[in-house]
Amino acid sequence: MEQSSKNPKPKLKIDWATHAAAKYACENWHYSKCVPVGKIVKLGVWENDKFIGVVLFSRGASPNLLKPYKLTQYEGCELTRIALNNHDTPVSRILSVSMSFLKKSNPGLKLIISFADPRQNHHGGIYQATNWIYSGTQVPGGSLEYLINGKWTHPKSVGSTYGVQGKKFIEKNPGIKTRKPTLKHRYLMPLTKEIRKQIEPLRKPYPKRASSVESGTSVYQTEGGGESPTDALQNTSSNTLTNEKITQSG
Repeated sequence: MEQSSKNPKPKLKIDWATHAAAKYACENWHYSKCVPVGKIVKLGVWENDKFIGVVLFSRGASPNLLKPYKLTQYEGCELTRIALNNHDTPVSRILSVSMSFLKKSNPGLKLIISFADPRQNHHGGIYQATNWIYSGTQVPGGSLEYLINGKWTHPKSVGSTYGVQGKKFIEKNPGIKTRKPTLKHRYLMPLTKEIRKQIEPLRKPYPKRASSVESGTSVYQTEGGGESPTDALQNTSSNTLTNEKITQSG
């Protein structure tokens, strides 16, 4: 949710964040209440030296995420979380600065993909405000979702938590409810002129707002204070998506 600005030019800082900081932000300021599984790059957000959340990028749920664009898994990534506490800076600016920071630290990246979930009343307003290319809907990856402790859980999260998924998980948990993954709005952000030229023909009209309250890329905000940058929140080690593995210490 973009909030009215009390300070016309709040001081914005984007830097590496620790897993602990990402976990705190996601659990407290994002509707999913969890950090995505797998290798992720964690960018912290500070406004006027106050920690207000994170922007997270990852390989995504599907190993085939980039195949339609003829890219390897090291040439693109998925924007998987924007988890923010109360702030004055527009979310669109936070996202733009975060993407610039990521691109500078990962010069081999060519494309960012993200999804907006209609089940959460999201249509991708933040992506539209920052000129992403809307290319329709798709299931981002995975098979059936499972209802665990009252929450619909992605199969990748089930596998990482319980060590098994699919039919074997159902056999071990008879009676568990399942559902097919929802179709989500797919948005593309090219990082090179060549990729923009390649995917521009995929552009479709933006979907309309799903509700009166739109948080763009699943931003969830709540009351509560942040902290000034500390070793517990900030990680100054390098993070890369373009190497063979995403690297981040801490």
